[in-house]
Amino acid sequence: MRIKVEQSEKIYRGRAFNVRRDKIRLANGHLKQRDIVEHAASVVIVPIDEASLVWFVRQYRYPIDEYLLELPAGVMEDGETPQVTALRETREEIGMAPGNLIQIGEFFLAPGYSTEYMYVFLAQNLSPSPLQQDEDEDIKIEKLSLQTILDIQNIGRIRDAKTIAAICLAHFYLSSQDK
Repeated sequence: MRIKVEQSEKIYRGRAFNVRRDKIRLANGHLKQRDIVEHAASVVIVPIDEASLVWFVRQYRYPIDEYLLELPAGVMEDGETPQVTALRETREEIGMAPGNLIQIGEFFLAPGYSTEYMYVFLAQNLSPSPLQQDEDEDIKIEKLSLQTILDIQNIGRIRDAKTIAAICLAHFYLSSQDK
């Protein structure tokens, strides 16, 4: 389906994202309006230590006024590769540096309204190497076995979409390595 952009304007410029309003002509000739969230690419990391425990962060999320159990993640800064961002975020959020970092997937986070693209990494051979956390982060680290994660995910205790997707990708990847 070919869509023609008739008009495009930035209607909001923010710290974390911009919003663009497009007037588009559909293939059938109809004119429609779409609001698009322009967001930088990001990463999510599945850090696994030598005891096969996955390192999570429990952090407060203001928009929903709750603490969520999530995997370490963050936005790519200008000029960073996904790998560099994954290394930086792992050190900032859990204070560990991976000796082995493998990209195991990638996906659009919410393609119905956002441009954000996310890269998924498995981080192994962790060693202490902390970086200063962002000033707005309130993070507590939790370590869980993969089986515990699958169990609590199945009963709805993990409600963060990027974490659910990354855990599934890591589970598939690790299962294929065991064969």
